[in-house]
Amino acid sequence: MYAYIDGKLAYKSPSYVVIEAGGVGYHINISLSTYSKLGDSEKCKLFTWLHVKEDGHTLYGFADEGERRLFLHLISVSGIGPNTGRMMLSSITPEEIQTAIVKGDVPLIQRIKGIGPKSAQRLVLELQDKLRKEGPDTLIAVPSNKTVKDEALSALIMLGFAKNAVEKVLEQELNKNSHDLTVEQLIKSALKSL
Repeated sequence: MYAYIDGKLAYKSPSYVVIEAGGVGYHINISLSTYSKLGDSEKCKLFTWLHVKEDGHTLYGFADEGERRLFLHLISVSGIGPNTGRMMLSSITPEEIQTAIVKGDVPLIQRIKGIGPKSAQRLVLELQDKLRKEGPDTLIAVPSNKTVKDEALSALIMLGFAKNAVEKVLEQELNKNSHDLTVEQLIKSALKSL
């Protein structure tokens, strides 16, 4: 529902922030990872995810798109709720979580409060291939000046195609068409080859 909230940082604590945007103060739960990236800036932009339950709506905020994407992967696993996902992102860095899942490092994942042996194994089993397919670039913040190739690559990876295969096809398509394609044209021509 909310992609991000950009505004004045009215209050900051290790567990939540209040961002004032458009005259409204948004209470947003954050991880320690996000807290450390906020620093002392007065202006703040957090990528958000809204959790809707019958007894309330809760906003979760992330310093960058990569952290939010990892959080959504984590909570997609049975038995891992938003609070546990936030606890995981607070215990170790998002990069360490992703590396541990990809490498199948169950003992490291188990050290996180609230994650037992079964949950750690389930995380590795369900997310290892997804995170491996997305590659280490998953946690890199989305640059604002992306090239046509970068945008097409990102879109095709989100559709579930393997990064290596997509990169080869995009390069071939760009060479064939002498780099004069829009993002949409590049994606459509690449889809024919994938």
